Amino acid sequence: MEYDNTNSGAMFKNETDNEKAPNYKGKLNVDGTEMQIAAWIRTSKAGVKFMSLKVQPLNPNVAKPVAKSAGFADLDDSIPF
Repeated sequence: MEYDNTNSGAMFKNETDNEKAPNYKGKLNVDGTEMQIAAWIRTSKAGVKFMSLKVQPLNPNVAKPVAKSAGFADLDDSIPF
């Protein structure tokens, strides 16, 4: 029986001297689509540590979803001139 890794992933420490590079990197499966995940350790103004995350397709050729535009249903189409 093969393990189902749908909607799961793993991150590993990123050993690098580049200060802008993520502290952790890994792969994530989202509904069957393989994604890359990166995390940076940050500190808030209040001194609380947290992880800032970035997720993007593992395959750059995967189509990006189109952002939904604001609806114009409430606009009045009548022009007063």
